[in-house]
Amino acid sequence: MPEDRVPLFVRLPREQAAALDRLVDSTGRRKQHLVSELLADQLAVGHIELAHGDGEEVLTLEEAAALLRLPAQTLRTSARAGDLPGRAFGEQWRFSRTALLAWLAGEEAPQPANRHEGEDG
Repeated sequence: MPEDRVPLFVRLPREQAAALDRLVDSTGRRKQHLVSELLADQLAVGHIELAHGDGEEVLTLEEAAALLRLPAQTLRTSARAGDLPGRAFGEQWRFSRTALLAWLAGEEAPQPANRHEGEDG
């Protein structure tokens, strides 16, 4: 084990463990890398921030899919159809965490997706 790593053993609620497994399957990345990245945004020495601030956090398709606990392809299809708030940059999708959570809670109508001219969705 590299010197900069230490073992960490945790018990997660079954739903969270399943969501982590789905994220591993959909991204092809290792659990330790995903957990490390997820925690890196939240942890600082002596401080943890659990609430997400002003909603400017940008998520990739895979991160948004994990947040909503949906397959990435389902999220892509819904975003292309304009059913979810998101933006396409070429083939890459980006989502606002706050916009997705507001959409999920039914607080605001989704914004139209950024579609390519001639794209059939």
